[in-house]
Amino acid sequence: MDSSFCWCLIIVVGLVGHFVDGGGGSSPPVVVRGTVFINGSVGIAKTDANFICATLDWWPPEKCDYGTCSWDHASLLNLDLNNAILVNAVRAFWPLKIRLGGTLQDKVTYDVGVSGKSCNSFVVNASEMFGFSQGCLPMARWDQLNKFFQRTRATVIFGLNALNGRVTLKDGSVGGPWNSSNAEAFIRYTIDHRYRIHGWELGNELSGRGIGASIGADQYASDVASLHNMIHNLYRGSRVKPLVIAPGGFFDAAWYQELIIKTKRNLMDVITHHIYNLGPGVDEHLIEKILDPSYLDGEAKVFSDLQGILRSSSTSTRAWVGEAGGAYNSGRNLVTNSFVFSFWYLDQLGMSSKFDTKAYCRQSLIGGNYGLLNTTTFQPNPDYYSALLWHRLMGRVVLSTTFSGTSSIRAYAHCAKNFRGITLLLINLSSNTTVQAVVTSESYNQTAKVTEVDRMPGAWRKGVQTREEYHLTAKDGNLHSHTVLLNGKALDVSQSGSIPAFKPIIVSEREPISIVPFSIVFARIPYIDPYPCRI
Repeated sequence: MDSSFCWCLIIVVGLVGHFVDGGGGSSPPVVVRGTVFINGSVGIAKTDANFICATLDWWPPEKCDYGTCSWDHASLLNLDLNNAILVNAVRAFWPLKIRLGGTLQDKVTYDVGVSGKSCNSFVVNASEMFGFSQGCLPMARWDQLNKFFQRTRATVIFGLNALNGRVTLKDGSVGGPWNSSNAEAFIRYTIDHRYRIHGWELGNELSGRGIGASIGADQYASDVASLHNMIHNLYRGSRVKPLVIAPGGFFDAAWYQELIIKTKRNLMDVITHHIYNLGPGVDEHLIEKILDPSYLDGEAKVFSDLQGILRSSSTSTRAWVGEAGGAYNSGRNLVTNSFVFSFWYLDQLGMSSKFDTKAYCRQSLIGGNYGLLNTTTFQPNPDYYSALLWHRLMGRVVLSTTFSGTSSIRAYAHCAKNFRGITLLLINLSSNTTVQAVVTSESYNQTAKVTEVDRMPGAWRKGVQTREEYHLTAKDGNLHSHTVLLNGKALDVSQSGSIPAFKPIIVSEREPISIVPFSIVFARIPYIDPYPCRI
């Protein structure tokens, strides 16, 4: 594209003619003016086609935090895979990426190729790392899980035990090469049964200082090379080979840079990192952090630093968020499973995608107090609907977006998914400020000023174009609510467990967008169609 040509979109905040009920409190809301600017000359990043990902974990019912046991039967070993809501919730994404793993994955053996050993479940043992004994995955359960994945069309990423064969070193870290024999037997079993795996991930939270244990970057790079060679050999002849993924840990710039440099020869397809930037679930100030724009901005440095390392290293490795629950130790009831958490979650999706993150795995699909689904009833929590709306509306190409006028608005834009134009995401963190937005667009070059309308077909100019709007608010204005309203109506599954349809409101291009206090708006706008969305 000619560098002298610039396409831009300006959203000028003005008077509104369209309202959706929100939970802004008892005092009359303040109306503010501001501007969203979208530079549509070029896309700034591109996500995977299926950006949304969720995790399934190993925690048994005995996993408790701060006196609360929130996992029940949500483990890979005991989850009810025939629950209609669960099946329909996963199938609705068609497909959903599901990452299998978590803290206990480095204590799991696979009941194949291990003669004479019993396959026992995790047992509470305070003297063991993470408070549990070693556990085992029976192949009968692996068969059941894969039937579920096939039934729901899920895309599966499996986290392998990376601690087999290690020895403890003087500095407290673990060393020695990875003993991959059990993992290899397990992968062979998976191939023999024609189970499709999108990626094999090595280890969980062993990078940098690690959680429970740590491995040096040099040794980890060697182990990633071993996994790469194993996958290459075992899947020899396969048209598509699974991704090699690592390390599934917390970002440590020096450690990650060394790993990337030492795996540059196309040994590692994806580098993953975890996010729990809100602190422990017991923190009484979680909501204050979630509603603080400056606090939310803090995580941008991690995304930016990792993007910088990848770019400067000239590697083909791309970045995923491999696990993100916001608040560690299982989250917090009525916060990380309620409406207020969608502010954090959707902001994370928008922010991470700007820095070329290809996929974002939410902890968890079900389990703990941060599941997309309720642990015991399987009913979708508000973030489930936020994730599904993102999946259906936000396309791969990310557009540069800024907002001025009030710090309470978070704004992100992508090319629309399977649809002409763009999708705009607006998040209002204010309790009493209503923001009203009018959308206009113009294209400029050096010789003439050409409006977007002038570049559209004549039939378009004869009528008034419309957009779709999806307004999310909390039931009764209660940020702790487990029920979310879409355009004023509660989203509930049917008696048969079906996921409800998303019905937008249709708004004329001549009307502004209204973002009421404590609300979220997706606006799909076909009449704004920048160049990156047409190529």
